Amino acid sequence: MRISDVKVFPVWGGSRNYLFVKVETDEGIYGIGESGLTWSEQAVKEIVHALRDRLVGQDPVRREHLWQVMFRGSFFPGAHALSAAVSAIDIALWDIQGKALGVPVYELLGGLCRDKAVCYTHCGGDGPSGALVDQARSRMEDGWKFIRWGLPHEGSVLEPTRAVRTGIAQFEALREALGDDVELICDVHTRLDPPDAIAFCRAAEPYRPFFIEDPLRSENKSSYRMLRQHVAVPLGVGEHFTSKWEFRELIEEDLINYARTDLCLVGGLTEARKVAGWCETHYIDLAPHNPLGPVSTAACLHLSLASSNFAVQELPRLPGMLPEVFPVQVEWEEGYLLPPDRPGLGVEFDEEAAKRFPYQPARGHMLQREDGSFTNW
Repeated sequence: MRISDVKVFPVWGGSRNYLFVKVETDEGIYGIGESGLTWSEQAVKEIVHALRDRLVGQDPVRREHLWQVMFRGSFFPGAHALSAAVSAIDIALWDIQGKALGVPVYELLGGLCRDKAVCYTHCGGDGPSGALVDQARSRMEDGWKFIRWGLPHEGSVLEPTRAVRTGIAQFEALREALGDDVELICDVHTRLDPPDAIAFCRAAEPYRPFFIEDPLRSENKSSYRMLRQHVAVPLGVGEHFTSKWEFRELIEEDLINYARTDLCLVGGLTEARKVAGWCETHYIDLAPHNPLGPVSTAACLHLSLASSNFAVQELPRLPGMLPEVFPVQVEWEEGYLLPPDRPGLGVEFDEEAAKRFPYQPARGHMLQREDGSFTNW
């Protein structure tokens, strides 16, 4: 079996674009992957096109070899756009081998470690605490066991002191209204500088967060040394990282508790399982970052099912989105994603349907401080 083509499909999903990669073989088996560099889909598309010539004619089963060729083959090693392209192709190669052998991808990863994978949903956190509580209650009635919301902002303005104060009030309201059985996750989304992050994390401790997500910006990993010295809450970090090397410092120095690995950015399943094994040696559990489409959800699910150190998987969009493009997807039931018994990832891709939802120009959200200066969204 040889790779015969690599195709890229930017797909408009109604409010944003998704980028899917289809790897075809001369035996008629195809694999589907997804890229995770949101708002930069066109850049990743061109990189996939550049990698195509290195892949056509190659054996798709040589995943590790092809990963090294893609990641290092241009002399400059992988980073954001290149890693996102490598991730999509790599996931597709795992899909191909699972289909070729007639087994789900989790069987290639060592088999099931659990019968299902618990997930967390998103709730809106920018309105009054009462509205957030009502939404969280509704999600719990649907079967969710984990509730996540973002550090609040006021329209396009985020002032750290007010955001911290409101965020703690939300913690208090949620814990009082929902009880101790629901797990609470607040995503700071890299919006705070160290002093405000410390204040927020310490004030959140009495409400027993499952973890605080991305309390600091991601560029300087060593900043977590200082944060870790001051706070006791569990920390979930890693959705920006594009290789195992970017995780190195946080894992080896035990600075985080949950690895927020993004399979569509970190280098696909090939790299993510290396991160997972490394985390296991430091008792760091996995909480895969999954803000994307049906392929990301499926790829994360297979890693979650086959990893002994899995904690929870992000799932803001239930299976069933883009139904024309993905007529077959993985299944969700009462807060859990279920293991597919179909070979490969367990999703099917309709190429012609994808062409009916072409790319549309879009840009990401932006926030500012009251003085007009830029701050992270």
